[in-house]
Amino acid sequence: MRPGDLPDGGGPLDDALGTGLTDVVRRTGAAIGGLYLIEEPAPMLRLVALCGLPVEFTQPWRRLPLTAPVPVADAIRDDRLVWVGSQDEMTCRYPQTAAVLPYRFALAALPVTGVRRCWGGIVLMWSGDHHREASPRERDHMIASAHRLARLLDDSPRPADLPPQPRAFPLETVRHPVQVGMAAVDYIERLPEGALALDLEGRITFLNTTAARLLGRPADRLLGARPWQALPWLDDPAYEDQYRTAVVSRTPVSFDALRPPDRWLTFRLHPDSSGISVRITSCGRQPVDRAEPATQRPSATPTGRLYQLVHLAAALTETVTVRDLVALISDQIRPAFGAQGMVLSAADAGRLKIIGHRGYPADIIDGLDALPLETDLTPAGQVLAGATPAFFASPADLARNHPRAPRISGKQAWAFLPLVITGRPVGICILSYDRPHTFTADERAVLTSLAGLIAQALDRASLYDAQHRLVHELQQALLPRTLPTMPGLEVAARYLPAGHGLDVSGDFYDLLRLDDTTVAAVIGDVEGHSVAAATLMGQVRTAVHAHASAGAAPDQVLFRTNQLLADLDSDLLVACLYAHVDLAHGRLALASAGHVPPLLREAVHRGRILDIEPGPLLGIGVDLHYPVTTTPLLDGAVLALYTDGLVERPGQDATQATSDLLDHLTGNTDDHDLQHLADSLVHHAWPTGQRTDDVTVLLLRTTHNHLRGPGS
Repeated sequence: MRPGDLPDGGGPLDDALGTGLTDVVRRTGAAIGGLYLIEEPAPMLRLVALCGLPVEFTQPWRRLPLTAPVPVADAIRDDRLVWVGSQDEMTCRYPQTAAVLPYRFALAALPVTGVRRCWGGIVLMWSGDHHREASPRERDHMIASAHRLARLLDDSPRPADLPPQPRAFPLETVRHPVQVGMAAVDYIERLPEGALALDLEGRITFLNTTAARLLGRPADRLLGARPWQALPWLDDPAYEDQYRTAVVSRTPVSFDALRPPDRWLTFRLHPDSSGISVRITSCGRQPVDRAEPATQRPSATPTGRLYQLVHLAAALTETVTVRDLVALISDQIRPAFGAQGMVLSAADAGRLKIIGHRGYPADIIDGLDALPLETDLTPAGQVLAGATPAFFASPADLARNHPRAPRISGKQAWAFLPLVITGRPVGICILSYDRPHTFTADERAVLTSLAGLIAQALDRASLYDAQHRLVHELQQALLPRTLPTMPGLEVAARYLPAGHGLDVSGDFYDLLRLDDTTVAAVIGDVEGHSVAAATLMGQVRTAVHAHASAGAAPDQVLFRTNQLLADLDSDLLVACLYAHVDLAHGRLALASAGHVPPLLREAVHRGRILDIEPGPLLGIGVDLHYPVTTTPLLDGAVLALYTDGLVERPGQDATQATSDLLDHLTGNTDDHDLQHLADSLVHHAWPTGQRTDDVTVLLLRTTHNHLRGPGS
């Protein structure tokens, strides 16, 4: 959904989506519900509607990349219902989510897919005592409700911006008549224990006289306040977290707290969809299983900020490349602190090289890029040298020491975060604001902590990128730059490493022009994904090239190459297929060293898996025999050579996968472009693109027979 697809702040569609969300929560018996919509062009997931949970709880996951390792993103990407039945299962499958929500609950996520597109996803949460599996009735209600929301979005007109924060919709609860309510108040006043009520935001909406006495504060000073804010002795993140646990898990929670100087109180929290009922009793002396609480700091970081830090820290550990890190800072850290701009620079040879930015025009970035560390144009160099964050709430604040800086970008507030590892400067991260912004103590504390984590992530990502470039250059150097052209033959090749970090692919291929009417095609796979495998792959390719160019027959090419591996005394084995193509006589001769069989399409809807007698893998021994198989090669035939990564997929039979690949090859009538056919084969084998092994494909097609001699 592009900005503009949902009215800002409320409207008919906004109300309808909220009604639809609360309806699915009621129908399924869930306690909490959230609706995400896809925001283009990133694409990002934006939380737009919420029920059963305070909006402030959602700060860490209001805006998520569609690639994030979270249930709702998986549900949308895989177009399926994702069910997580327990806290243990959440920890195993989604550790990042579990770190932010360390509570007992069951969760479901499912896509909202309409006729035209997928609009987003729904997240539902049940109390911690829910069954580990969703019932058929719950699943039916979830799927039906997702379809209703999808139809609503399909039929909606196009109109204003996505709201900057989710809109909360109340869940209807049973209300008693006023007379019953007053009787209930009288009943509660007569109880010997304290009773108070909290709304879902944690504010006190009611308390009896006993509760006020036990808490040591008049009722009029407690109503409308949060207990941990109104009572200094409850101002501890551990106590606020008990409230969060009750709200999210929807299960009773109890804890003890010391009211100075020496009175211990027991709090029992009973939550539902409308709020929390709290019972307070005096437990006399300190409970035996309770330690004396630590002295309270005057300004403890709110629990929400602590969970936000945990969430962002977990996300930072999953960044691999510098590009990943820039995207995380831009899409999650920047909006989490309300910033509009971001600049990430790396320290390089005494200068600050900008490696990522958001919210700045290109000419401003050009002027700031590669500034020397000692520049006085911005505080960046000074902040990095001192390794201490700097926060400027307004242009006047910044101009005191750097008078030219505010005029450069037009921003109105800045946070300069030095990225330093054990005294070594790595770079600097700048968050900027379009309006003046006063940084609270907890914002400064969390941003300062994040700076160290960002520094580690940047250092790790920079090293990864450098090593990845070396690996890529090594692989490219070992593969043919171009394939030779020949009249009467079309060629297409695809080389797709699996992308497992710094692993080096062992796949190789080549096409050799032996004379005007003869070519040799070779494809193979070296065992492993190491630099040693890539080096051996280059040696095998060179040996095959040399023996084929010298006129050796297919079996001798493999025999002599195998002898080379024996001389090298390598521990690695190599699968290889060598094809000798005689265009003049329309003949194909093949020799295999343990390689997967090639496919031959002789005409549309007609083809076969070539039955080649395989020889042993290269490197398995010496003085081995490699049988040669010959077959006619008709005009217009397509020969498909490929590595095992195209047909060996987890959970699937390789023989069946090869048969399916042949069906796709022979059934593809749109084959005028051989390059398109190569892409089609890869997509058929791996439709999601999430390959688990290297894939190499080499296609050859004969185009006419004018090269054939008489009597051939």
